Amino acid sequence: MSFPLLTATAAVPAVGAILTAAVPAARRTAAKWLALTVSLATLVLAGLVFARFEPGGDRYQLVESHSWIRDFGVRYELGVDGIGVALIALTALLIPFIVLAGWHDADPLETRSKRWRPTQGFFALILMVEAMVILSFEATDVFLFYILFEAMLIPMYFLIGGFGDRAHSGTDENAAAQRSYAAVKFLLYNLVGGLIMLAAVIGLYVVAGNFSLTEIAEARANGSLEMASSTEKWLFLGFFFAFAVKAPLWPLHTWLPNAMGEATAPVAVLITAVVDKVGTFAMLRFCLGLFPEASKWATPAIVVLALISIVYGALVAVGQRDIKRLVAYASISHFGFIILGIFAMTSQGQSGATLYMVNHGISTAALMLVAGFLISRRGSRLIADYGGVQKVAPVLAGTFLIGGLATLSLPGLAPFVSEFLVLVGTFARYPVAGIVATTGIVLAALYVLVLYQRTMTGPVKEEVRSMPDLRPRELAVVAPLIALLLFLGVFPKPLTDVVNPAVRHTMSDVQRTDPQPEVPVQTVEAAK
Repeated sequence: MSFPLLTATAAVPAVGAILTAAVPAARRTAAKWLALTVSLATLVLAGLVFARFEPGGDRYQLVESHSWIRDFGVRYELGVDGIGVALIALTALLIPFIVLAGWHDADPLETRSKRWRPTQGFFALILMVEAMVILSFEATDVFLFYILFEAMLIPMYFLIGGFGDRAHSGTDENAAAQRSYAAVKFLLYNLVGGLIMLAAVIGLYVVAGNFSLTEIAEARANGSLEMASSTEKWLFLGFFFAFAVKAPLWPLHTWLPNAMGEATAPVAVLITAVVDKVGTFAMLRFCLGLFPEASKWATPAIVVLALISIVYGALVAVGQRDIKRLVAYASISHFGFIILGIFAMTSQGQSGATLYMVNHGISTAALMLVAGFLISRRGSRLIADYGGVQKVAPVLAGTFLIGGLATLSLPGLAPFVSEFLVLVGTFARYPVAGIVATTGIVLAALYVLVLYQRTMTGPVKEEVRSMPDLRPRELAVVAPLIALLLFLGVFPKPLTDVVNPAVRHTMSDVQRTDPQPEVPVQTVEAAK
């Protein structure tokens, strides 16, 4: 039997989480280095997955399949397509930077409430989330995916509620209440979505008789599985609702600003750049793969919701006074672009959506982590508390600007390619939707440039006059992310080569082809 590479890629961070949690309390630094080492080892394994994947080969590769719960037809079944490979690489890439950025975020802190922050638990929870997210990108058994989809909520709940942002303007008791509120809201929203999805998973088993994504797809292709139109629509809605909460899609988005605002900056990156990608990935793999006709039926409504997310998220971001909540609403707008690209049902749109998942993860990590470094120096998340930072910390201001320009999809930086493909794919089938979506670009330029102007330029405020510039550890976090934004902005081919074949399979699932451009045919006489 060949080496189970996919299992190993998820097992290493899972075992690492257990070992990190078991480190004695007095050896916090050892726990940090162990977590960083494990995350780097996982990155190496993810690199092997990327290297061994053959874009022109089978749809699902590196397949592993073992019986799990035989009586219910549940299998431990893994396999990756190009979309899954790209997102596994993104996850494994970001976790080491998240660990480094949060190096001191969970150090012991005694407050008036005598509350301590267990360092080992913080890093163990991050590694456990990584393991579950990677395995969810690999799972081709619907029940296995559902277990992972729900289980990752538990460590995220403790990361949000137990390790909140220290930059809080209220009392310790008020800060703890805000963290608890954000954590509970995150959990309840996602649990409700998960419970609705569970009903749909059970319904799928009743109709199909198994949970294997590949077997169900084969049965539909050869006509041995017939699903009534109404049944397919209800099952689709059950799955889509859960994924829309996770994504997050308007109007199911309201948990995200609270969660990102109250969490530490590295955990905020973990939420929006890693965990939320499971929702949009699942729309491609499960909604379109299992319910193609229902996906086409629901497309007009979903396109409208995606457009609302784009415009609403950007408009609300413009009016934010809190830096982290501004980035959260910007992410809501960006997820609207991703979902719009998925349901435009064109190869350019879906390729752009997949690239957007990767590029949004990198750009948001760069912007939010630099913002976290800025906030930790000043002790405030409010934009009005800053001014003139570029004069006292030019490297911090410069990296903040590049992260912001990537967020507004400046040409030459990675998100531009993905946003351009999404808009081209949308224009090809829904020109009006494409026009509306472009307003998100204008608004993004507004909220990013206004944020930079108010925090980094102008007179130096007395409170930031002694602010230090980025330290070596912080530069080690930010510099590689900026280098990636530049590299993928001018040379996205390594990703597109992997993603495009998977997109063609998805387009085949829904039996869609790209619209042909309307080119007037000139006759010889007209040419003369």
